Amino acid sequence: MKLIRTVDAEGTVLCHDITQIIKGVTKDAVFRKGHVVTKEDIPVLLSVGKDQLYVWEKEEGMLHENDAAEILCEMCKGEHMERSQAKEGKIELTAACDGLLKVNNPAMKAVNGFGQMMIASRHGNFAVKKGDKLAGTRIIPLVIEEEKMKAARAEAMEVTGGKPILELKPFVHKKVGIVTTGNEVFYGRIQDTFTPVIEEKLAGFDTEVMDHVTWNDDDKKVTASILDMIEKGADVVICTGGMSVDPDDKTPLAIKNTGARIVSYGAPVLPGAMFLLAYYEVAAERCKEGTKPRTVAVMGLPGCVMYAKRTIFDLVLPRVMADDVVTAEELAALGQGGLCLNCPVCTFPNCGFGKGC
Repeated sequence: MKLIRTVDAEGTVLCHDITQIIKGVTKDAVFRKGHVVTKEDIPVLLSVGKDQLYVWEKEEGMLHENDAAEILCEMCKGEHMERSQAKEGKIELTAACDGLLKVNNPAMKAVNGFGQMMIASRHGNFAVKKGDKLAGTRIIPLVIEEEKMKAARAEAMEVTGGKPILELKPFVHKKVGIVTTGNEVFYGRIQDTFTPVIEEKLAGFDTEVMDHVTWNDDDKKVTASILDMIEKGADVVICTGGMSVDPDDKTPLAIKNTGARIVSYGAPVLPGAMFLLAYYEVAAERCKEGTKPRTVAVMGLPGCVMYAKRTIFDLVLPRVMADDVVTAEELAALGQGGLCLNCPVCTFPNCGFGKGC
């Protein structure tokens, strides 16, 4: 690549796009990389402020911005993603299906730490729709050392174990069982307003409610119902109510007595501190013929899910629907960003709720 005067550029090959910006009208390339400059092009180039031009002169060990951008894209692009063409060293990735976006933060930080290149994405562990923009990658200079790109790729792959930095996990069809608890609902003293909220949130995913029962504050009945729903093929069991520490709130005990592995009873999220998450492993010998062993997510939802616009349930549900196992460490990390501000107009997920460090 060499720098020449535009008036002397006839017959040379541009090594980068030339952008024309007209406020409120256009911002696009008036000439693309590889364009052979003609005599008629020179006044146009001068009109967009290009008194000098970089024209292509191949230099050993250096990569053009678009070639380097392809390497960045390769590092990032996982399955179920679509990409744009390289333009001015930039490539964008979009979702090819509905799903859960996962971001390997240490790998992204490592690449961005090299300088002269960048990856920017939306937050991981949130639901995305088909067509949503996921990330943008860009090379900052017009050319970059090939060895630098190789080093960045090697470090990223070491962190990820050879996998892409970004992953899109498609949502999976789920059969859901709901266990409503509470004497006040069971004996008809009040109307069940909790279950409709759960059904509304489930409607945003590929789910079917295959069973729903209501019990009084009897932990043995709740335990039996959870196990019965699992036996019938439930992939997710949601228990509503009875999640406090009052003597008659026995849902946590009922879930524990199923034999499920308790991930956490309590989460650093408001609303939703009394949330419980557990996983029940269905052994092969208990599965129907031709089916594989499976893991059932069992959730105990506190009362705030019934009346608060957004809660811990909104943060965990997309992950459950994508078969993305949630750990106790990940729940603990929700503290920073785990405070919902109850804005007069809710813009979730386009806000800070659930977006920790």
